[in-house]
Amino acid sequence: VQLVESGGGLVQPGGSLGLSCTVNGTFFSVNDMGWYRQIPDKERELVARITRGGRRSYADFVKGRSAISRDNARHTITLQMNNLKPEDSAVYYCYANVDFEVGYLDYWGQGTQVTVSS
Repeated sequence: VQLVESGGGLVQPGGSLGLSCTVNGTFFSVNDMGWYRQIPDKERELVARITRGGRRSYADFVKGRSAISRDNARHTITLQMNNLKPEDSAVYYCYANVDFEVGYLDYWGQGTQVTVSS
């Protein structure tokens, strides 16, 4: 199983960015998926998460300016972030809880850098 991330990069303050993540491999299904971020010397923190049924949760710092969506058939999630701020600069990691029918495992992507700067 591999999580393939795309998006990220440099964006100006107030700009928008989209991050996508696809789960590839052999498995039964994918449960929760989400995006987390990590700033140097700080713990990894939740940005947004979505269940297989479409229930969404957001960190307070992105509420109202981000939207997470999911395509279950493609095992893909997309996070759209708007009105980005310099403090949103971080490495963003995709997360997935993968169901193998005999058990579940958590997987992480390799991370993608988001830099908000003028």
